[in-house]
Amino acid sequence: MTSQGQSLNSTLDDTCQVNFRGMLLTIDSYLGDQDVERLKFLCRDSIAPKNLEKCGSALDIFDYLLAEEWLSEEDPFFLAELLYTIKQKALLRHLRYTKEQVECWLPVRRKVSLFRNLLYELSEDISSENLNSMIFLLRESIPKVQMEVSWQDEHAQSNGDRETPVSVEMLGASVDTLTCETSTKETAVYRMDRKHRGYCVVVNNHSFTSLSERPGTNKDAECLKRVFQWLGFTVHIYVNVTKDHLEKVLKYFQTHPGHADGDCFVFCVLTHGKFGAVYSSDGNLIPIRQIMSHFTAQQCPALAHKPKLFFIQACQGEEIQPSVSIEADAVNPEHVPPSLLDSVPVEADFLLGLATVPGYVSFRHMEEGSWYIQSLYNHLKDLVPRQEDILSILTAVNDDVSRQEDKHGKKKQMPQPAFTLRKKVVFPVPQEELLL
Repeated sequence: MTSQGQSLNSTLDDTCQVNFRGMLLTIDSYLGDQDVERLKFLCRDSIAPKNLEKCGSALDIFDYLLAEEWLSEEDPFFLAELLYTIKQKALLRHLRYTKEQVECWLPVRRKVSLFRNLLYELSEDISSENLNSMIFLLRESIPKVQMEVSWQDEHAQSNGDRETPVSVEMLGASVDTLTCETSTKETAVYRMDRKHRGYCVVVNNHSFTSLSERPGTNKDAECLKRVFQWLGFTVHIYVNVTKDHLEKVLKYFQTHPGHADGDCFVFCVLTHGKFGAVYSSDGNLIPIRQIMSHFTAQQCPALAHKPKLFFIQACQGEEIQPSVSIEADAVNPEHVPPSLLDSVPVEADFLLGLATVPGYVSFRHMEEGSWYIQSLYNHLKDLVPRQEDILSILTAVNDDVSRQEDKHGKKKQMPQPAFTLRKKVVFPVPQEELLL
């Protein structure tokens, strides 16, 4: 029965795949040469230039989008966005979208950059004569650009029509160069459009075998769970984690199959600590670098080229005598090593957010939670809807926490991020409000 069931599922999957490709074939039959050139222009950020040059039809473009996972049967929205942009809105019905649905989802799920959209709109309005005038005026500041006249322009000239809009192929060869010369290049952003956002792990140590308790930490854990669930993550919280338990958690998520379809990974640790290390609930000191090393591309291939964010609420320096309702998450630090980067793997796509700079304490209110995590929570809540990237958000957290002080006005704290990110981390704006 199991074998028969697997065979049936395989047959159904094959049938669905054939149906999907049949739908793409139908869409291709409605698209002309002009539409193909427009699609090629809009896909310049998604498909390698050498591959785009080989594309002679919309089907060729679809094949590359499928191979690069920009397009799938489960998520055909990118194609819907492309068809909507080139004004082939009648074809949206084949993808089971309406024009209104695409317009509603574009602000959240857009894959074609706003800047490339602007270039495309310009291509619809600029005539060949106007473009030639622009080239003439900027000739000395532009490197040699091949301005091959497309079939559209040849047709226009043979008919004496000097106001025919310039083709997107022609605009792509010239305006892209103009953009580079004027330093208007858009910063790359990590993909946030796979099947799910990813996993967020929270290690919340409140009680210890040989260290003081951390009242207020449960408030931090709850806020992290709330905000990262709001951002689309699947959140797992582990309480009072021993060294052995932590190792099991790390290995579990290191080999988790769900990473393959996720956009990002987040790991938060709320505990006591000293520079470059955190304490397990049974009093063992564990290097932060050791925790992060489980998720390098070599150890966790499914997270390769994806952002891996680590947030540590723990002291990194000398303990300070607490005042009323304020405690320090520090245990016996004796020296300050030179660089926080020593804790970050020498590999791309990592971010480490520490509650405090090396050598200093971080503060936690015994009822309201820590200064750092509460500020991170509030700024994610406020700035993600404004489409701020994570480093801009952490800069705002730095400013906020640095201005806080205990009731005596004598205790300060300064968070610090270290990172090897190659692109911006911008979370899509959630559709629902964050419930407080």
